[in-house]
Order: sequence, then C-alpha cells, then structure tokens
Amino acid sequence: MSRRAGSGITGGMTSLAALGFGYCVRQLVADDVAGFSPIIGTARSPERLAALPRAVTPFVFDGERLSDALADALSGVDLLIASAPPDARGDPILRCAEPVLQAGRLRQVIYLTTLGVYGDHGGGWVDETTPPRAGSPRLERRLAAEQAWLAFGQKRGIPVAVLRLAGIYGPGRNALEQLRAGEARRIDKPGQVFNRIHVADIARTIRAVVAQRFGGIVNVTDDLPAPPGDPIAYAAGLLGLPVPPAIPFEAAAREMSPMALTFWAANKRVANHRLKADLGVSLAYPTYREGLAALHAAGA
Repeated sequence: MSRRAGSGITGGMTSLAALGFGYCVRQLVADDVAGFSPIIGTARSPERLAALPRAVTPFVFDGERLSDALADALSGVDLLIASAPPDARGDPILRCAEPVLQAGRLRQVIYLTTLGVYGDHGGGWVDETTPPRAGSPRLERRLAAEQAWLAFGQKRGIPVAVLRLAGIYGPGRNALEQLRAGEARRIDKPGQVFNRIHVADIARTIRAVVAQRFGGIVNVTDDLPAPPGDPIAYAAGLLGLPVPPAIPFEAAAREMSPMALTFWAANKRVANHRLKADLGVSLAYPTYREGLAALHAAGA
C-alpha cells in the first residue's frame, strides 16, 4: 500500500540528514543544493568525510555510536534519507538514533534499499505486491530493516517511503567507464535479465516523494529488464570499440564473491507501475540506451 500525505514537508526550507551520504544523495544535492538547508551527511570514518560536498555539514557515524553533536543535529531535521546497510543486530540508524528521531521534528523518512529482496522468479515479472523471496541472510536483514522503518513511521505518524532500487548507473559509474578502463566483462548467462536505473532518476524520485509526502514501498527501476551484457555491447558501439567477448557464467562464477553469486542467482523482471502511476515520475532515462547515450554525449 502507498499513501500521499499532502504536499511539502514544511512551509519553508527543508532540513535534510543523509545517513550515509552516498552516490544517490550526492546526485540529489548536486541537482538541487538550494532545496535543502541545512544538509547533514555522515561517513563511517574521518577520512571519508573529506569527500563530502562543501554544502554538507559532516559527521562521523560508524553504526555503533551516535555522537552528542550528531544527535543534536538530528533533533532538528525534517527529512531523513537512510541507506546504511543493516547488520545482524538490525538497522544501525534505528538502533542508535531512534529515541532522538522520535523526540525531534522529523516529518519524513526515505529508506533506500534494493530490488534484491524479491529474490529469484525465473525471469518472471514482479511488482510491489509480490511476496519477497530474499534467499540470503543479507537480504533477509534488508527486509527486516524495511519493516522496521515502516513500523517507525506508523509509530511516529509520518510517511516512510521504502525505495527499492535497481542496479544504479550514472556519471563515473557505467559501462562506458568500464570499457575505457579495460574492465568491462560481458558475462553470458542465458535467460538472465536485470533492471537498471540512472542515478538522476533516483534523485527525481526522491524529489517526488518529498513533494507528495509519499509513504509506502516503490520499485525505482527503468522500463527495460535486459541481459547483463547488453549495456556493455551498446556502450562499446557508442565508443567505437569492439564488443568484449562473452564469458560463460560458469567460468566467471569461479571468481565471484558470495554476495555477487547471490545477485546473479536472482532472475526477475521488475515492474515500475507504482513509480509512474502513484508518484507521477516520468523517467528521464527509461532504458539504459537513453542513459548511456546521454552520458556519452556529456563525456561522463
């Protein structure tokens, strides 16, 4: 189920906390830095704080302890974007900061999670009504964190949007970059398909969620589930490079991590009807072709 709870978070500027401050939130702030003030961002170590944008007030948050300074900052936040991965003890933000968030002025939460929670459906279509089949402890923890955030929203009386993200690409993170670096691998697993999403369309979705005070689970994905090697072949054509030879999955799997093997074990096509119908999001890059062509034209 999903809901809209009016428009806008406050009558004035929206204060934002992103725990942690990753690729998606970086794009959101780059697109609309004037839309949020102040902006609080966290990283797991002082070294990583140095990479945060200048507009961001930085705090260390390692998932174990909430500093007094960060607790004070969170007490005045309107919007929280949570993306820290859960561990065996649950979501680290809720574990460390729930009392502060309960007592503060928080008006909305966006939890960034993964389409991986649907598990394997043999290439069949799934949507937000499909029962998840996590299939691994890591993804079971993700599902538990989703439910914990939704429960927090019910208890606090605020909308919580759970955004299940497809495979993310964009500037600095795409098949064009992989080909230029000589790192592109075109793995062939017959029948396998994946969904993808351009980071700019994730930022567009977040803005729609904030504007509508939307709560519920939404698949954030493009229109075209496609075999894993197709974006690499398309990018090679854009660059005028030869298409890398296909590597049989059985050979590639021998060098994969357990997490990667879990990712490749899930074969599904993910629908985005709710993204379009309920949130009214019009994708700037409805398939990897438009996304890669725009990145190539921009030299990204």
